[in-house]
Amino acid sequence: MGKNIKGFAIGDEVFGDISACGFGGFAEYVAVPESALVLKPSGVSFETAAAVPMASVTALQALRNKGNIQPGQKVLICGAGGGVGTFAVQLAKHFGAEVTAVCGEKNVDLIQSLGADHVINYTKDDFSKCSKCYDLVIVVNGNRSLSAYRGVLAPRGINVLVGGAFLQLIKTLLFGAFMSIGSKKMRVLMAKPNIKDLEFIIKLVEDGKVRPVIDRRYPLHETAEAVRYLSGGHARGKVVIEVVRGTI
Repeated sequence: MGKNIKGFAIGDEVFGDISACGFGGFAEYVAVPESALVLKPSGVSFETAAAVPMASVTALQALRNKGNIQPGQKVLICGAGGGVGTFAVQLAKHFGAEVTAVCGEKNVDLIQSLGADHVINYTKDDFSKCSKCYDLVIVVNGNRSLSAYRGVLAPRGINVLVGGAFLQLIKTLLFGAFMSIGSKKMRVLMAKPNIKDLEFIIKLVEDGKVRPVIDRRYPLHETAEAVRYLSGGHARGKVVIEVVRGTI
């Protein structure tokens, strides 16, 4: 620990998102700024804490910062089965919304267990052809046209694009302002690490109100295989790397 560190003491258990300072988390040791870390509650395991950043903060910032979520709103989450999506479902429920989640067939039971009020299996049903409209649409895995998402927005509704195909992100950046003319708004989130947001979420985890979904665990020497699996786009929730087996 550096001599100028004020917020921590040697022996503290911490976790954090170091994406703003060069990444490098696939290592036994890494030096990072004090501002990147948060104290880990003693009742939360290292494995659980490791699965919190950055997906949970992305979900929180999409719902609260960009989406201005309010109690009683109808929220649609497209791509609910991944890391961001599983947090988004739980956080939207925490904020008092009625949640409809879109996911594949293998994730239906999981998403229901996380508290979603309605689940749409995209292999059987098309959310854009339903008559229901939503106050907020969170697009985590965007593979539909922007007009499809805009079409299910209620008046004064907000669509927040979090992830998806690169081309779709570019289209939203280019045409989002044009498509936001009127009461319906199309927005893009560029999530940023935020320790206050991490502290907010880890308290929900500690209290049992939110839980990270962990799909698979890999030892450090199999990190390349873990990244290949994650890159396939079919992970349920998060993938965790065990830096030293038996310590997480």
